Amino acid sequence: MMSKTFKIGHWYLLCCFSASLANAQESASTSDPSLSLVFVGDIMGHIDQIRSAEMIPDSVYDYQDCFEYVAPILKEADLAIGNLELTLPGKPPYTGYPNFKSPDALAEALADSGFDLLLTANNHSADAGSNGMVHTIEVLEEQQLFQTGTFRDTQERALLYPLIVYRKGFKLAFLNYTYGTNGVRVKAPHFVNMIDEQLIARDITEAKALKPDFIIAVMHWGEEYQTNFNRRQEKLAKSMIEQGVDLIVGGHPHVVQPIRWYSRKGEGEKKSAMVAYSLGNFISGQTYPFTDGGIILKVVLEKNTDTYIRESDYFPVWRQKVWIAGKEKPLFRVLPIPKTGETTSSPADQFGQVAWKAMQDYRIHVVGVMEGRVADNSNKAGEKSSAGQTSN
Repeated sequence: MMSKTFKIGHWYLLCCFSASLANAQESASTSDPSLSLVFVGDIMGHIDQIRSAEMIPDSVYDYQDCFEYVAPILKEADLAIGNLELTLPGKPPYTGYPNFKSPDALAEALADSGFDLLLTANNHSADAGSNGMVHTIEVLEEQQLFQTGTFRDTQERALLYPLIVYRKGFKLAFLNYTYGTNGVRVKAPHFVNMIDEQLIARDITEAKALKPDFIIAVMHWGEEYQTNFNRRQEKLAKSMIEQGVDLIVGGHPHVVQPIRWYSRKGEGEKKSAMVAYSLGNFISGQTYPFTDGGIILKVVLEKNTDTYIRESDYFPVWRQKVWIAGKEKPLFRVLPIPKTGETTSSPADQFGQVAWKAMQDYRIHVVGVMEGRVADNSNKAGEKSSAGQTSN
């Protein structure tokens, strides 16, 4: 018990120290009233990915090359945020679907590539049991990453939720919820934030009482493999916006869903709220149609008398499974899909003609989703990863 109390206190002090440091850095820097944030989709850990990263069986793993090409995008942003849809149990066996348990080395690679915050409330939060849930939190803390959505106990949640992050003079509140944990009961005292409208309403009220500049909710919701959001998602999104949430980012469908804007009653255009219903997959071993990619969402906040989204954009990314010369196993890596004229070298020469064609096709698909020209996938039976496992 003493150890747990110390860890909670240590993280609380770390957050306060980070806030003080951020404010000190802000006062010493130029008074830029803007803040850039990037969000990525589901970070998955299928068995083929684990095998690919394995250097010494059940002991040494290396994921660094997976994020080489997207790291500059993540590091350029003031805050980089992702959905960690797996657990870090700290010991083998490491497994993919249906119980996602990845080595701690993945967290190190994510931190090194530029991530600042990982959300952990999703349907796989309890895949490694209570110990795995706690170890996941501990590993992310060790990597100096912000984390929220799952908690050691309700005391920790009361102290650290909503998560407040200070950066460049901005004060942001983050909320995170999941529709469930695949039927796995989360045993007390551990806690996973579930989509419960009364709970969410209380949390939004508490977030507003802390007077942040902007409230962001990351939701694990919707129907898998469906390229459009459903009525339940939209109803919940509109309710959260009316209560005060400024930006909602979704995951779980494993495919990209549209981005929409909604006006809050009685407020001007600048305070319209954005909902990115699903960012798709950031990295995974899935092969069901359109699960081999996703988008990076970028938003730039501006603060004058109020804080609002000054600009936004999205960048499609594609997961390549590639054989590298001298390697015995394929590499899973995330590739940003460049627009025409964005690169000096030919992507076809750099990544191969087949990969470049797939990247172009994926970009066309994403644009179609955003413009409402893509119908939902009709096969809802699941999909198979490259190892032949049904994955969700």
